[in-house]
Amino acid sequence: MQSAAAPSPVYFTVSAPPPPEPPVRGRLWRVLGWVSIVLSVVLVGGSLTFYGFWRRLDGQIDRENVDGRLGENRPAKLNNSLNILLMGSDSRAGENARYGTEAGQRSDTTILLHISPGGESAIGISFPRDSMVQMPACERKDGSTVPAQFGMINAAFSNGGPACTWRTIESLTRIHIDHYVEVDFAGFKRVVDALGGVEICVPRRIDDPKAELHLKAGRQTVRGDQALGYVRTRYVLGDGSDLDRIKRQQAFMASVVKKATDKGMLTDPGRTYGFLSAATKSIKADDKLTLSVMQKLAGSLRGMSAGKVRFVTVPVQAFPQDKNRVQFDQALAAPLFESIREDNKVPEPAPVPAQNQVQPVPPAQVMVGVFNASGTEGLAQRTADQLTERGYQVVKVGTSTKRYAQTQILYGTGAERQAARMAIAVPGHQPRPWASARPGYVYLVIGRDGAALRGLNPAVPKVAGEIRADRDICAQT
Repeated sequence: MQSAAAPSPVYFTVSAPPPPEPPVRGRLWRVLGWVSIVLSVVLVGGSLTFYGFWRRLDGQIDRENVDGRLGENRPAKLNNSLNILLMGSDSRAGENARYGTEAGQRSDTTILLHISPGGESAIGISFPRDSMVQMPACERKDGSTVPAQFGMINAAFSNGGPACTWRTIESLTRIHIDHYVEVDFAGFKRVVDALGGVEICVPRRIDDPKAELHLKAGRQTVRGDQALGYVRTRYVLGDGSDLDRIKRQQAFMASVVKKATDKGMLTDPGRTYGFLSAATKSIKADDKLTLSVMQKLAGSLRGMSAGKVRFVTVPVQAFPQDKNRVQFDQALAAPLFESIREDNKVPEPAPVPAQNQVQPVPPAQVMVGVFNASGTEGLAQRTADQLTERGYQVVKVGTSTKRYAQTQILYGTGAERQAARMAIAVPGHQPRPWASARPGYVYLVIGRDGAALRGLNPAVPKVAGEIRADRDICAQT
């Protein structure tokens, strides 16, 4: 299904003198595997094209309105990417009672699934449950409030459910989240079975009665309780740490994606519908994740291969006060969050941004005039259309009477933060004030070196420790 084309922007004239000469060139779960089904849903959903099927599937999802509990100071939406918060619940209610009795529910799984604009690529970012973080105040369903607190990140779900986890992740990353999906034990098993099982690889024979897990060594396909036991066990595989378990569970998720995007799966309507039906019966979501949103998402993701899907973990370091806990490594985590926020390529480790750096405003607060000084016909209009699609206020599109070699970002009095946002959208050009500019306005003067907007065709560089969905499951056993 093709998404509707963005409407053409309306441009208003801004009185401004022609752009000046350029300056001389000077010097960016306990069950983690449950949530993989959500990724699989969005990846294979494009193969269902009959509206009646969609309606039936849509009616099976348990939805909740969380808008009033997300707070007012939410991060701005900076582009057309889609960010879905995936959570695993260890609730013992209903079908889950066989797994023991525990009051309430917790989420030992928190993954932010980021899908780039146009479905170019997808990345799942795992947040270790033992991470010590500052959590904002949260409102419960009954209207009571849980005060702001410092503690393990999975406490947010216990405090206020999905809405509190949503609010916490946004406050930590400043990434705008669009939707959430929650999955429990029983739902996880239904989905794995609907796929016909998922392939795993273990280094040695495993017998763990507590997790109901009994596996032979090597490559094999697991279903039902065996699959659940595999993603739940902690101490019989690896070094017993949560971080080690995350790596194993990310490999499981990669196998789910690989299975769900297999051509045999996608070309068999019966298998595809059975899988999606099992998935939609197994999840809870926000009420904004509607039928039309799912159809649009499915259309944009049609054709995405497993090789374009990867999984990474938020960089962490030891928490000084408790060796059994971790904290975010801000020098590495901050650039990762920024790249997702801006839909830039996910970077290799980079320094923390300077503390005195000008803080940019959201695109909607930037009024910009776009001038073509390159000699390339239509360049200003194309760039203006792209900026408008991203939420910028394009107030003029024009052509300079002069030709310049270098692209410039100029700004008037009071528009320094607006220019900083423009410099993020069009990297490689240092903003500078212009005495003749209209106060509060920004001017993008496109020279012969062009104005490539960041994130339109995001690269997929290698990230240390990442797991890609097209990998050999036994490669790193």
